[in-house]
Amino acid sequence: MKRVFVAGHKGMVGSAICRQLASLEGVELVVRDKNGLDLLNQAAVADFFSNESIDQVYLAAAKVGGIVANNSYPADFIYENLMIEANIIHSAFRSGVKELLFLGSSCIYPKMAEQPMREEALLTGLLEPTNEPYAVAKIAGIKLCESYNRQYGVDYRSVMPTNLYGENDNFHPENSHVIPAMMRRFHEAKLRGDSEVVVWGTGKPMREFLHVDDMAEASVFVMELDKSTYEENTSAMLSHINVGTGVDCTIAELAETLADVIGFDGEVVYDSTKPDGTPRKLMDVSRLKAMGWQAKTSLKEGLSSTYTWFLNNQDRFRS
Repeated sequence: MKRVFVAGHKGMVGSAICRQLASLEGVELVVRDKNGLDLLNQAAVADFFSNESIDQVYLAAAKVGGIVANNSYPADFIYENLMIEANIIHSAFRSGVKELLFLGSSCIYPKMAEQPMREEALLTGLLEPTNEPYAVAKIAGIKLCESYNRQYGVDYRSVMPTNLYGENDNFHPENSHVIPAMMRRFHEAKLRGDSEVVVWGTGKPMREFLHVDDMAEASVFVMELDKSTYEENTSAMLSHINVGTGVDCTIAELAETLADVIGFDGEVVYDSTKPDGTPRKLMDVSRLKAMGWQAKTSLKEGLSSTYTWFLNNQDRFRS
């Protein structure tokens, strides 16, 4: 029986990884909430690993937030994420864990990276200023894994997901990302009988979205890849792997699909006085595809299942 620690098991990605691992034979899941293990406490993390005989680690724990949170609390974002990953990676190594998967973010790439963004774009330009502290911490996580691999011969890998959505997402009216924010807005407009929903910007920017269950499947796939296949498709100092669909859509197409899924039959209006943000953010997923994995869930299918989950869990999101 393989004892697998999922750090961040209550988050959207961590919970999806737990669901994926629970369906496999020979896996004993090990999880701890914040009350059971403070990941910012180096001694506590070290004690946990020395006492638990962990075989594998999925490092999905992180301090995350939208633009406002990243701008308001940059010190918290860089400090907490650096401490979480450093404590877990170092203690995992000290206790003899040979296999670890670190989950990063597409924000590691330069603001002006060529589209679609290839793994080789890392550290080739300036980051988006609003989330630079978070991005720097995630880049440090990749380099921690690579450095322990190079110095100690362990097998610590990294995956960089595109924009994620799905079960256990954050539907807070101010602090959520684009899909849960728009889903809630369309849902509430439908309940009120509104004739229109206003979407910020022109609707022209393009974004890529990956369902979190696909992300979890990809994470387990990368973790379980035989070492020779992984090393054939990566290098010692460029070891991270993009995870996405390789397909994007305009914000307008997203809005129209959401309106259809939710059953909102009013008009979608675009407020062009509001900022659009980056014109396009698309991941190049050819490296992962060459290894044998690609996403399965279509955007409409994923939005439909997410909306069903939202309807069944609305009490969590009363503001």
